[in-house]
Amino acid sequence: MNIIGSKIDEIRIDGSLARFTRDLEQISAMGIGAVELPPHGLDLVVNGRLNLKRQEAVLKILKGFDFVYSIHSPNPINLMDKNQAPLHADVLLATLEFARQIKARTVVYHAGRFIPEEEFNIFPVRSPIQREKQELLEKEALLLQSIAAQYPDVTIAIENARPYLSQSPYSYGEFIDQLKRQVEAVNRKNVKINLDFGHLFMTSCFHGYDLLEAVASIRHLVVHTHIHDNFGASVHHWEKQQAHQLPFGKGDSHMPVGWGSVPIKPILDMLLPSYKGLLMMELRSRYFDAITESKQNLARLLTP
Repeated sequence: MNIIGSKIDEIRIDGSLARFTRDLEQISAMGIGAVELPPHGLDLVVNGRLNLKRQEAVLKILKGFDFVYSIHSPNPINLMDKNQAPLHADVLLATLEFARQIKARTVVYHAGRFIPEEEFNIFPVRSPIQREKQELLEKEALLLQSIAAQYPDVTIAIENARPYLSQSPYSYGEFIDQLKRQVEAVNRKNVKINLDFGHLFMTSCFHGYDLLEAVASIRHLVVHTHIHDNFGASVHHWEKQQAHQLPFGKGDSHMPVGWGSVPIKPILDMLLPSYKGLLMMELRSRYFDAITESKQNLARLLTP
């Protein structure tokens, strides 16, 4: 039986171990069986190195709970980075070491970006030509092969990306066929796919590909999931305020299951029963009080 989990939001805890502990307690009281931890929200990785003193404090807290754990690596990690790829690799390695310490079997890594989000405000941004993209794909693949070899007991799950109105395509992760191709190019048993349902729905709407056909093509590679809801409408990268986007049904909302239009049940039906990983709800912190409702809605979708 697949375990339903909930993320710990890095913005919500923002380095506070007291808030972290309270959120774990509340999520446990909700009957949630798994949590996804953010090392970047816990200050566990500092300048590419694992903060051992901080790790000791976090491990002490986790001893009081009986969750199954997954890890979300720091969002800005980009093994395609043109200037500091070794530092990005170090941050991922530190994340994997923490995962090993808490016996987390999966670490989520955002698919590499040809155009990093940090450069979106530089106008005009030059889109790399195909040769440059191929070089970056090969660079990421080589780094992933090396990193995966150092942590064979942890699976790196590459996450599919959301689109942006003014910058897409900025990542191969927007296209399920390209994501599949990159995972196959890496060709390591512990490098697979994290399927983000909300991102999948948005990119299928934006780029016009068949969502369920895409899922069918990669279901054998999916080892982890992020489940949340939205209405499929993309926004510009500078549109950040959820309170302003929600009235118009726009953006990567990360709402509770059942609040939007993502075809969650058809995707689950395509994945199950062969999929054995976690069903990780990835809700924004503004929806913390609706985690129980989201869990209940998701559980109903799992009922035959």
